[in-house]
Amino acid sequence: MLTDPKDLVRMRIRVEGVVQGVGFRPFVYGLAGKYGLAGFVGNDTRGVIVEAEGSAPALAEFAAALAHQPPPLAVVERITSERTAPTGERGFRIIDSLPGPQPAVPKQQAPETAGWPQALVAADTATCAACLAEIADPSARRYRYPFTNCTDCGPRFTIVRDVPYDRCRTTMAGFAMCADCAREYADPADRRFHAQPVCCPACGPTLRLVDAAGRQLAGDPIVAAARRLHDGKILAIKGLGGYHLAVRADLERAVAALRARKHREDKPFAIMAADLAAARTLVRLEEGAERALTGPARPIVLLPRRVDAPVAESVAPGARELGVMLPYTPLHHLLARRLGRPFVLTSGNLSDEPIAYRDEDALQRLAPVADAFLVHDRPIQVRTDDSVVRLFRGRVLPVRRSRGYVPAPIPVKRPFPRPVLACGAELKNTFCVGKGPHAFVSHHIGDLENYATLRSFTEGIEHFCRLLDVRPQVVAHDLHPEYLSTKYALENCDAEPVAVQHHHAHIASCLADNGATGPVIGVALDGLGYGPDGTLWGGELLIADLVDFERAGHLETVPMPGGTAAIREPWRMAAAYLDALYGDDVPDLAVVRRNAERWAAMVSLARTGTNAPLTSSAGRLFDAVAAILCGRDAISYEGQAAIELERRVDPHETGGYAVTVQDGPPLIIRGGDLVRATVGDLANRVGHGRIAARFHNGLARALIHAVQLLRDRTGLRTVALSGGVFQNMTLLERVVTGLERLEFRVLVHSRVPPNDGGISLGQAVIAAARIGSS
Repeated sequence: MLTDPKDLVRMRIRVEGVVQGVGFRPFVYGLAGKYGLAGFVGNDTRGVIVEAEGSAPALAEFAAALAHQPPPLAVVERITSERTAPTGERGFRIIDSLPGPQPAVPKQQAPETAGWPQALVAADTATCAACLAEIADPSARRYRYPFTNCTDCGPRFTIVRDVPYDRCRTTMAGFAMCADCAREYADPADRRFHAQPVCCPACGPTLRLVDAAGRQLAGDPIVAAARRLHDGKILAIKGLGGYHLAVRADLERAVAALRARKHREDKPFAIMAADLAAARTLVRLEEGAERALTGPARPIVLLPRRVDAPVAESVAPGARELGVMLPYTPLHHLLARRLGRPFVLTSGNLSDEPIAYRDEDALQRLAPVADAFLVHDRPIQVRTDDSVVRLFRGRVLPVRRSRGYVPAPIPVKRPFPRPVLACGAELKNTFCVGKGPHAFVSHHIGDLENYATLRSFTEGIEHFCRLLDVRPQVVAHDLHPEYLSTKYALENCDAEPVAVQHHHAHIASCLADNGATGPVIGVALDGLGYGPDGTLWGGELLIADLVDFERAGHLETVPMPGGTAAIREPWRMAAAYLDALYGDDVPDLAVVRRNAERWAAMVSLARTGTNAPLTSSAGRLFDAVAAILCGRDAISYEGQAAIELERRVDPHETGGYAVTVQDGPPLIIRGGDLVRATVGDLANRVGHGRIAARFHNGLARALIHAVQLLRDRTGLRTVALSGGVFQNMTLLERVVTGLERLEFRVLVHSRVPPNDGGISLGQAVIAAARIGSS
């Protein structure tokens, strides 16, 4: 304790990062008490501002603790400070949020730190252990209350309307705190001290069970909802970021009814299990799985299915994996416990539509699907789907990055010299806002194929720009002139346009994901992307950094009969490959017989080039082989043919088909060799599992050989792998293992998806690098 006023020191400290809505102000308050400091802490539009007064040693320890001992959900990005004149103030307090930014070091702020974004909003976070214990305690006033939360958990991004993060700027603004909640909110010793969404049954949101007409149904909503699920009914549930559709996972007739009503033919459904013990009855928990399932983000995790899993066949027809998640809100915990068995929890929409999140819209759109609706009166500000991840060598590999991860920033190696908006791709769209040292990749928007999704895209951009206080000066977009994201960039943005080739964006995304800048040998494998030469790329070997790229190699090009129709009907790609290999002497294959009536027409398109653009797509090569081997002539969801081909792989088969890699430049990988070998093995009655394995092994070895040739030419020893095809765990493992044996450094994704959901990040960092170097 200070005894001489002349020994007082006062510091103004700014803390930036994810420091609002995560209990940071209460943490600072407690820390100040520990070190005997006077002053205050408050939020402003850039983060947390602290003025602390005390002895120099105490202030030094206080500042160190701010940086190294923050609350569990906080991410401290930067701390700046300056001395100010002591005031003799007594006591420490939390003040109301300041209306504008209060610069910490206005005289010394370095140019490279200018342009930092506003306060970073936290992602929605799964219910903490303390709140779970509370809703299970009959003596607690929040017993079985489905909206229980505290500073360590609960809704964040999906309820935030503006910053600073205060209750009045969230969708909780309409719920005035009762005296008991207000007392907790004001008590420094309480874990709800300054928790903005704090509420209880007396003052918070209310849960109701209603029918398809919106009429309230009798009984306890959780009990009545669980009873309906038990009886095989389909339930619509209002979650954190939108509505879900739920049904018992072990009841075939119920799951089949959901498929029929939702118009979702084959794509697997996700399952919610009450806890890890329940999850273990469904899937094998490989390395990293428990960590992913129980972490604060609570994504859907794709895991190996148990052969005895108590799951209806219609949940995931023919799949070796199941997508499993654990409850992430008190509502889900209460429902899972009451039902006592896993249940399907899938997006509340019809096929290809965005998830419903507004109440009236949900009742209208989902009334033909759901038998009842479990709803509440807390509005959802931002539509946000569940995140989906795989595990690669124990690490998360995102497939869809959304709830629980967004809007957490991705630090970039070089700060953005000017604010950037990157509009992303047409499919699996995300957008990205770049400002200062951060890239903010949006939640999953979806496929920009209808008005509702496009509106979600434009509303999301407006919301992000408002939260981050960004007016984009640069807008990055894909080369494809017909993408709606490209049209938005060129027609609706008053900013400098930067066009970015699709596969260059994939590799740049992988670089940014790994904190690298290149140059690297980039391997980009996906469905397709617009090439500067007018063909459709998709099996690319690039020498790339964040500014430019060289197309150093690619899969051989083949016609794509019918254009985009060949994506929906993989047999067309089989026709293109088989015609290129055999001409009029095509072997007697089942794929030919099944499609005999239209075969000649497809061959004619391929030969004349009429509505048959050339493509080097790896995805279309997988389609061709899947049509030949698996009988997959038409798909009902993206990537279905390739997924089914991977399912056939015999993991014990080590052989691989020989593939010619023609020296360049550019190198040409003869994908047709894989098709010819597949046909040959089929004729010799080789098992389908062995054929699928040999296809994967052969492609992996061809890619590795091509990378070796490029290393010899360039001296580069770092390889970046990106594109949706690298969600194929068999191919990814084969390629990474083979390259590492040759002492390459291999970069793979861990923070954004390798598919088109990561494109916007790549576009953003490329645009920044180009304007920074110009």
